[in-house]
Amino acid sequence: MKRRKEQPDLVLFYVTILLLTIGTIMVLSSSSYQAMLENKDAFYYFKRQILFAGIGLIGMFIMMYIRPEIVENVATPALVVVIIMLVWLLLPLPFVVEVGGSKRWLGTRSVRFAPAELAKPIIIVWFAIWLKTLGKNIRTPKGFFISIVFLAVIPVLIVKEDLGTAIVVAGTLLCMMIIAQAKWAHVLFVGFIGISIVILAIILEPYRLKRIDGFLHPFENLTESGWQLVQSLYALGSGWLFGVGLGDSRQKLLWLPEQHTDFIFAIIGEELGFIGALLVIVLFAIFVWRGFWVAMNLEDTIKSYIAFGLTVCVGIQALINLCVVVGVLPVTGITLPFISYGGTSLSIMLASAGFLLNMSRFVKK
Repeated sequence: MKRRKEQPDLVLFYVTILLLTIGTIMVLSSSSYQAMLENKDAFYYFKRQILFAGIGLIGMFIMMYIRPEIVENVATPALVVVIIMLVWLLLPLPFVVEVGGSKRWLGTRSVRFAPAELAKPIIIVWFAIWLKTLGKNIRTPKGFFISIVFLAVIPVLIVKEDLGTAIVVAGTLLCMMIIAQAKWAHVLFVGFIGISIVILAIILEPYRLKRIDGFLHPFENLTESGWQLVQSLYALGSGWLFGVGLGDSRQKLLWLPEQHTDFIFAIIGEELGFIGALLVIVLFAIFVWRGFWVAMNLEDTIKSYIAFGLTVCVGIQALINLCVVVGVLPVTGITLPFISYGGTSLSIMLASAGFLLNMSRFVKK
């Protein structure tokens, strides 16, 4: 192996920091009115976002310079711990926190974290090691079947409470299998099975069926399931080219639900206009392009798979969120990476970006 680079890829680093900066500013702008009403403090969500970002940045710099072998060695025990936590969420046990009808968190009302967010980078690292170990056997029915069993564990445990995250994880791992040169016939078969599971998960949950109905007929369900999408479209339409001005959103005045989390991009489009929204999309495109560039220029197979997996995870999550906000996909509850308000999601995403930056230090010249 060639001597590693002393510094991580600066393009990836600055794009990540810029996305985080935009997100922090927009969390303050989009949440101030609601925070004042709920907590008598317009800076309530902003201060918490600063805390989460600080934790995430610490994790980012640790993961940026930690020896990758250490992370690879603890991947298996870490995956076991995550699986235990996900199973814990499915059982009537203490420390399971329910918010908005979903039991996605462990801890208490004031201090909690989402195991599904932690599962994303851990399963990516572990699966990268597995694909390297399997090698060309991924093209055999036996090797592919065993990989599918491993691939399905985490999404199946997540799907009941968080279909969106399950789709992100499954999509990421499936893309990693494609890069590992799995047969297309096998991939298409798994894709068909995955789509069938998603459809079944939607049918079995009435609230998901309502979301589909609201997605297909938003203006006919204006006061119910279509409300959020319609208000999001109003926000985006109000922004025109340059927006109504930072801090001057009307939709954040309790018209648009989840305006500082899942639908923060709608507020960006309203306040900063098409130019601001386009800037965010371009930054994500640069992040994905640079992440793929890193993955393609790594000599170590495991590191290449990890870099690819982490990049795809960010890309898929961002794409789903943007499609939901503009009405191309039904509401999923997926946040916009580095930008949406969130504790576990933001901190883990920044730490994952740090490990991707770590991989960039090993790029061959």
